[in-house]
Amino acid sequence: MFNGEKLALARRRVGLTKVALAQKAGITTRALNAFENGEYTPSEATEQLLAQALGFPASFFYGESLEELDEHGVSFRSLKRMTASQKHAALAAGSFAYEINKWIDHRFSLPLPNVPNLHGESPSNAARIVRDEWGIGKLSISNMIHLVEANGVRVYSLFENAKEVDAFSVWNGNTPFIFSNRLKSSAHRRFDIAHELGHLVLHRHGAPSGPVAEKEADQFASAFLMPSDTIKAIGFNIESLDAVLRLKERWMVSPGALTRRLKDTGMISEWTYRSICIEISQRGYRTSEPNDYPHETSKVWQKITESLRASGQTLQSVSDEIGIPYDELQKLVWGLVTVGIPSDSKAIQSTRRGSLKLVN
Repeated sequence: MFNGEKLALARRRVGLTKVALAQKAGITTRALNAFENGEYTPSEATEQLLAQALGFPASFFYGESLEELDEHGVSFRSLKRMTASQKHAALAAGSFAYEINKWIDHRFSLPLPNVPNLHGESPSNAARIVRDEWGIGKLSISNMIHLVEANGVRVYSLFENAKEVDAFSVWNGNTPFIFSNRLKSSAHRRFDIAHELGHLVLHRHGAPSGPVAEKEADQFASAFLMPSDTIKAIGFNIESLDAVLRLKERWMVSPGALTRRLKDTGMISEWTYRSICIEISQRGYRTSEPNDYPHETSKVWQKITESLRASGQTLQSVSDEIGIPYDELQKLVWGLVTVGIPSDSKAIQSTRRGSLKLVN
């Protein structure tokens, strides 16, 4: 039976208003409203027009409604700069990820969530607690995606060609999700994932929100990626951007993020901080990452795809089974499946076909 809620979800995913979709499909807005509200079922010809206008297979409009994200529980990285259509498109992508994750949970054994609720802790203390609980101490983190996956966080890619859509995080029951835009630089994406981890541990139950929550998540990310003890161990001879660029390889962060951390830990003066920030802008490093790192990939999806290949399946067969358009599935795992940086702590290994297990 035709499902108007899925038609509305597809429309939001591609960022179209009702008026825009109606015009594109050659129907009236009143008719579209009726289809989405379940008052009427479109004819087969109209159904095909809607499918073509949206770029979705007509089969998607049938079947049970997808679980939608609670907008109030979602932490967006750059909410102020996002348009309503960009936000709705990202939330719709999250609904597809929920369905994919249900499919994974039925077939694979993934690490259980190990993300503590540290509501009320200071960001720097929360970062230290998580590092201690995850057994990484003061070491630099070679792969953020591997690390959060090993602790039960589900990571998906955003394929939004808009700089306003950086990342977001959400809890679905007891399962934490992080979505990050693969179109950003590797250093930027690492910080985004750490930022969203901050939201997951600090703001699971809401307040604070808005700019206060964003500032806390930034502070968490900075302390988590660059522990103060390791920053202070480098000495006090940092007076130029070139010195910062020589140091950033250790933590694989952007020069801007490292410069800010150096200031916050008292390693450079306010004057030096401002001077280096000016030079970062002059060299164009706010929009183009110097000497960026290879993009990090997913251990979970690497093992899933290996298991699929071993059983003669493909991502297309997964798409057909769960009823998610192949293009959407591909976007959500884009860049997560290729060979990436090896993790130097925990890993997720395949123990039998169809099973993923966390090992030390």
